[in-house]
Amino acid sequence: METKDNSPQQVDLSHLSEGAESPKMDLETALKECSTALDLFLNNRFADALALLKPWKSLSMYHTMGYSSILVMQAGMTFDPKDMDAAMTSLRESLQTCQSFRKKTGIVETLTSLWYRQPVENLTEEEMHAELCYAEVLLQKAALTFLDESIIGFIRGGMRIRNSYQIYKDCQALANRREEKKQKSTHIHFRGGVNMGIGSFNLMLSLLPSRVLRLMEFLGFSGDREMGLSELREGAASNSLRSILSTLTLLMFHLYITVILGTGEGNLTEAEALLEPYIEKYPNGALILFYTARIALLKGNFTFAQEKFLACIAAQEEWRQIHHLCYWELMWAHSFELNWREAYRYADLLCKESKWSQAVYAFQKAAILSMLPEEEVTELGENVVEIFRQVDGLRLRIAGKSIPTEKFAAKKAQRYSSSNPVKPVVPALEMMYVWNGFTVVGKRPELTESILTILEKADEQLRDDPNPSEYHTDDQCVVQLLKGLCLRQLGRLVQAELCFNHVISSENDIKHDNYLVPFTMFELGLLHKQKGDINTAITVIENVKTNYKDYNMESRLHFRIQAALNTMSS
Repeated sequence: METKDNSPQQVDLSHLSEGAESPKMDLETALKECSTALDLFLNNRFADALALLKPWKSLSMYHTMGYSSILVMQAGMTFDPKDMDAAMTSLRESLQTCQSFRKKTGIVETLTSLWYRQPVENLTEEEMHAELCYAEVLLQKAALTFLDESIIGFIRGGMRIRNSYQIYKDCQALANRREEKKQKSTHIHFRGGVNMGIGSFNLMLSLLPSRVLRLMEFLGFSGDREMGLSELREGAASNSLRSILSTLTLLMFHLYITVILGTGEGNLTEAEALLEPYIEKYPNGALILFYTARIALLKGNFTFAQEKFLACIAAQEEWRQIHHLCYWELMWAHSFELNWREAYRYADLLCKESKWSQAVYAFQKAAILSMLPEEEVTELGENVVEIFRQVDGLRLRIAGKSIPTEKFAAKKAQRYSSSNPVKPVVPALEMMYVWNGFTVVGKRPELTESILTILEKADEQLRDDPNPSEYHTDDQCVVQLLKGLCLRQLGRLVQAELCFNHVISSENDIKHDNYLVPFTMFELGLLHKQKGDINTAITVIENVKTNYKDYNMESRLHFRIQAALNTMSS
């Protein structure tokens, strides 16, 4: 199927400014142009999309929002301070442009709106769209502000999110009231924007641990997962400008959030159905190829996933950051197949090229090298001890806080800080667990068996160790936890339960890896669920929530607990 391929040079805008001192652009034309820019973007023509939007970004709310959105996406991918500054400057300008189209006593400005919010009845179609665009830009600015390394940035971000959410709610009320009246052709785009905003808010808030969610609901937010999914599905199917954004939000939810922060079971059937029309329309689009590959990876089709990630890399050179996302995925795809040499290649590329999380990349690279025979590591010219020692110094801080996975990696790498380092037992497999990879490998029983063999060998070596180190019990428990995961995936539940109980009964002897017992109890809860004993599952998992605090990656486990309890109560 042919794709639109309008380059900015082909778009004639002269008719809009003829005979006018300050050119104007009507809403319908603005939406059409932004649709063209979106087409260029999905066809990997990122600079062309920006060039088309740029001339009108101070005169059109949709051009300014589109332009800023692309810069925000780029900043989020690169983490480069220059890109962050450019995106933030653009967002400030966008807010001013959108503000100029809003009703002068706008929804937020009216005093009554602070307490009793009554949507303004007499907004024109253009003013309604201005509210929507303002809310969207405000939300993007909040997201970027959260990356500011100060508590003030954090508070500002929170206030902007609240402001954005309130405007979205007002827009939703307006959209519902306008439904009965005869619609303008632009209204579908307004409705689609409301779907995306309300849907994203509800979906993201529903992931929060229950005590945080209760607080958010007290502050006027709602975190209803089913409502969030329903709004986004409606938005994705609406054929509006923001349909692709609703689609991408749903894909992100099914293919990443539920995997990393959930129980690992994304809705792959829905993800495939959502992506299908775009595969036909943008067969060579980098984003589309990327998500096609990600679905294949989660299904356990690692070879096909690798092919598609490589096709995604080959599809464009303009945004190297998309290559880095592919390197990360390729590193895992090869790790799942226990092809450590290839996995190392991509971990090494990430260390050299990507700014996202140098501490995690360095740890990952050293962990993968630890799985190779020593002579192979020497042949590659690498020094595992040196790489592990670099991890702590590479850590980032966001809003004054450490990133949990970086903190975890640095803590594990501490073993190398002494003059007599103690090698971690199976660090690459442990990191696979951190990213919930065992649920993915579980789709391939033969690979799960191979991992189990590695773990049994490690277990044997630890048992036979004549000089156990201070990390000995911790290492044994890491192996037992991972063995339990493999056995559970293979349906050998009695043996899996023995492994999990071994870890839990060693609680008082674990010296360093304080995450092991709470995470193992959580996995034991899931095992009870698999056996069909839901009550025991809930009791065990609730016990983790109540009785364990201040361990590594605590917030990640709380997200997983929330997701698991959701599946058991529904």
